[in-house]
Amino acid sequence: MSALLHREHPWIGREVEDTATGRRGILRAIAPDYNQTHPVAWLQPATGGTEWTTAPDALANPAPVTADNHPKDAR
Repeated sequence: MSALLHREHPWIGREVEDTATGRRGILRAIAPDYNQTHPVAWLQPATGGTEWTTAPDALANPAPVTADNHPKDAR
């Protein structure tokens, strides 16, 4: 766990599917939403736009790892 109660996740920076909505977006963070204590997944459309949140267990089908989204700890 890091600052601001952010949690590590191997898919941060990668496009993923939000199975709760059927949308795809870039996973930006796993962190609590405002005054809540449980973490949520923060996603943003790949083309930009408004972030949304979903349950971390609703994440699926990450995009393949590329040089641009390769996890920092695996480099």
